[in-house]
Amino acid sequence: MFTVRHEKSSDFDSVYQTNLLAFKGSSEADLVNLLRKNDPSAISLVAEADSRIVGHILFTQAKIISDYKTIRGMALAPMSVHPEFQNRGIGNILVNHGLSLVQEKKSPFVVVLGHPNYYPRFGFEIASKHGIKPQWEEIPDESFMILILDRNALHGVKGIAFYREEFNSAL
Repeated sequence: MFTVRHEKSSDFDSVYQTNLLAFKGSSEADLVNLLRKNDPSAISLVAEADSRIVGHILFTQAKIISDYKTIRGMALAPMSVHPEFQNRGIGNILVNHGLSLVQEKKSPFVVVLGHPNYYPRFGFEIASKHGIKPQWEEIPDESFMILILDRNALHGVKGIAFYREEFNSAL
């Protein structure tokens, strides 16, 4: 059994290790450290089993810039589950719990760069279907998705989605 809760400073090392193992490298783990330090509005959650961090998810500020306005929302990235605990539903619970907190903050959208067979189960759609493209041209269309939480706020909006600057060094 595991629980999901907000990350505490005492979790930072365990979260780093979870990201390091899940992504088989330090890029995402280092990115989490940068984002945690630079985005005070971030939502950072951990999954815990027997007092051990087994998963982590982070939501940070994002924006869509169109020809006539800028809409501020959130980006989901990264999400990790310790390899020993993968395929047990931890990722699903982290995403669902995080999305409920994002909705409470009245964010009009969440963007994600992720596996096209995973994120649609949460309501994410290919962003280009809505006229939204990622800031990075090399991203495959099917991997960049959006979950629209406030259709009125995004009505007629077409443009480019931008993640926080910290992501540019990670990609």
